[in-house]
Amino acid sequence: MKKCPYSAEREKILAEAISPVASELRLLDAADLISLLRFERYGNLADLVASAAELYFLPGTVNFGLGGDYKLDWGGPAEVTIDLEIKPPGVTVYAKLALAEHYAGIEINHIAFDKASTDPDENTALFARSLRDARYVTRGETARVF
Repeated sequence: MKKCPYSAEREKILAEAISPVASELRLLDAADLISLLRFERYGNLADLVASAAELYFLPGTVNFGLGGDYKLDWGGPAEVTIDLEIKPPGVTVYAKLALAEHYAGIEINHIAFDKASTDPDENTALFARSLRDARYVTRGETARVF
């Protein structure tokens, strides 16, 4: 995606919202994720992403995209990248989630608003609100403002 002045802010909003899902996925062994990507077991990856996401988001909000990649060098750290499709109400985001041993990161490839405003700040606020509305809030937890 061609970066714009709003890309960094939107990626930060998405990173904060998706961090618990990334943490769940980082509990999986990197070798298992790499083998699923290598042997194109995309249904299995979709199940793993759905299982991680269902703890935090309404069904259908966070989905496995159609691929991923990995970096694995002799003696070096592994990094797995998974394509995600994130669909909170009114917004569709295509992103890449990078998972490594000590961190995770997200990069937005494309974001589409069902009813986009001419004001990019309004679109960013809609995106944050939509992600917040798609999250489960458990008893004792307060909804965080993204």
